[in-house]
Amino acid sequence: MGKKQAKEQERLDKWVASRSAHSRREIRDMIRAGAITVNGVPASGPEQKVSGADVLLVQGRQLEGGKYIYLMMNKPAGVICATKDATEATVLDLVPEPLWRPGLFPAGRLDKDTEGFVLLTDDGDFAHRILSPTRHVPKRYYAKLDGAIAEGQMTAAFEEGLALGGGDVCLPARLEVVRAEAPAEAYVTIEEGMYHQIKRMFRQFDLTVTYLKRLSIGNLQLDPALAPGECRIILHNDVEAIW
Repeated sequence: MGKKQAKEQERLDKWVASRSAHSRREIRDMIRAGAITVNGVPASGPEQKVSGADVLLVQGRQLEGGKYIYLMMNKPAGVICATKDATEATVLDLVPEPLWRPGLFPAGRLDKDTEGFVLLTDDGDFAHRILSPTRHVPKRYYAKLDGAIAEGQMTAAFEEGLALGGGDVCLPARLEVVRAEAPAEAYVTIEEGMYHQIKRMFRQFDLTVTYLKRLSIGNLQLDPALAPGECRIILHNDVEAIW
């Protein structure tokens, strides 16, 4: 074991306490009861050394062991993507206490009335990579509209990139029509995040978005088991699927 890896190791009780809502005393009790395993083996004691390379189960649930935490949230409508707000509920208000950490923030935003996948993390470098325009990380949405879609014309226009007004021109996007007649439904995949981008794209064709939900970021899909307002840990290997 190299010196760098050795420095990253911590006592098991300290590691679990910093990443859960359990007290050190509760953790010791669970260790004695065999309720905490390290790499599939019951923990030997609170002083056992662990690192981010280990897989920890606490009462059968996997504990994210890395330096940072990554959360998948199914954001409900009416909640804003911000770290705090004096008058309105934010996505951080929905994070359960066992998963909350100082420095947690949404990596990218959704409009207040848009639902779906929001990624929360305390890893600033990772968030920067996702949001960087040079990365072209695709985001897929499901949209309902107040009118009909002129399928061929709009699909071609989306693929070319649209002028949205105010000097904004978006990158080429993908339009997949689910229902062309009114009220139309479609999937839209974009690679950037301009202000109200999808709503503004449809507005060029005199269409209003009546419902919008983000379904995926890169290759990582929103967990269909997550109810609106719920979130869960994304393990490191799953996070890498974004790329």
